[in-house]
Amino acid sequence: MPFEPKFSFTARIATDLMRIEGARQAVVHLPITASVLATLRETARLFSTHYSTMIEGNRLTQEQVSKVIGKQEHFPGRERDEKEVLGYYAALEKVEQFARAGEAVTERQVQLLHALVMAGGRATAKPSPYRDGQNVIRDSRSRDIVYMPPEAKDVSGLMGDLIAWLKSSERAGLPSPVRAGIAHYQFATIHPYYDGNGRTARLLTTLILHLGAYDLKGLYSLEEYYARDLTAYYEALTVGPSHNYYLGRAESDLTGWVEYFCRGTAESFENVRNRAGEAARLGARDASAQLRQLDPRQRKVLGLFRGSDTITSHDVERLFKLSRRTARDLLSRWSQEGFLTVADPAKKSRKYGLAGLFQGLLR
Repeated sequence: MPFEPKFSFTARIATDLMRIEGARQAVVHLPITASVLATLRETARLFSTHYSTMIEGNRLTQEQVSKVIGKQEHFPGRERDEKEVLGYYAALEKVEQFARAGEAVTERQVQLLHALVMAGGRATAKPSPYRDGQNVIRDSRSRDIVYMPPEAKDVSGLMGDLIAWLKSSERAGLPSPVRAGIAHYQFATIHPYYDGNGRTARLLTTLILHLGAYDLKGLYSLEEYYARDLTAYYEALTVGPSHNYYLGRAESDLTGWVEYFCRGTAESFENVRNRAGEAARLGARDASAQLRQLDPRQRKVLGLFRGSDTITSHDVERLFKLSRRTARDLLSRWSQEGFLTVADPAKKSRKYGLAGLFQGLLR
């Protein structure tokens, strides 16, 4: 049976959609310096990573998350927390990559995001197959069952229905924030994995918003909104008369959840508008177009050029923990693509400079 969510377009949803659109348009047209934009974007990624993993019980502080991602420090006894942080951050970067490609959401993309979440961001992670058995969600204190998801035999079909609905709802013109909110709810409802469902649901939400041109230059963090009041987050997701998927949840009215989600998106977007507006008052031009041409690694390499006019394969090798050969191949490719220029062609000590088109990103 195709997935057809039940909800009503209430006055509250309509108001929040207007708030979202107003903030989006304001941010799109604000002049922000590339360096400030890069800083705000990285801060948003760190916030998203910290709060999304914190929701699941991660004990690392915001400062520790930053150090783990920057490879600056290791925290003994917190290896699992570190792996979760690295996994979510890598999955966020993959979301950006998918969004740049502009293709409709697929099951394989969702499975790959889950794989990155669970593998600590390991680049060789392969798409995760769905669970092959029953899972349950229990109260962390009482251990009572609070939700029993659908049986494993139904998961693949339900996920296929969700992806099909995302495509049909886009064609029908359903606003992207509403589509993203419903997708978050339905993914959590299906609970296609034994672990990592909440984080993957939040990543899917971000991907849908980005594909719908609601990326706000990558500056927002919905995860912070959820984490600020976890009780409200879980209560909003608790829809229907029963804890069992087959006894009412699948046919539940989602209006309350959609209202919660749109309100959070509006608040998050307005926070971005305020921060970006403050940056715009500095009066510098917006160079976000150049930044959008760069992949996550290239944006990170920009930091090396703030301390030196040239870089070497050794610099890139240390920054990304790559082999010497891989670092050299990466620099060579970036040179061919026009991101870098060869400043010193000596084979053993070849140096690269930043191409003129991207020089303004350092200001």
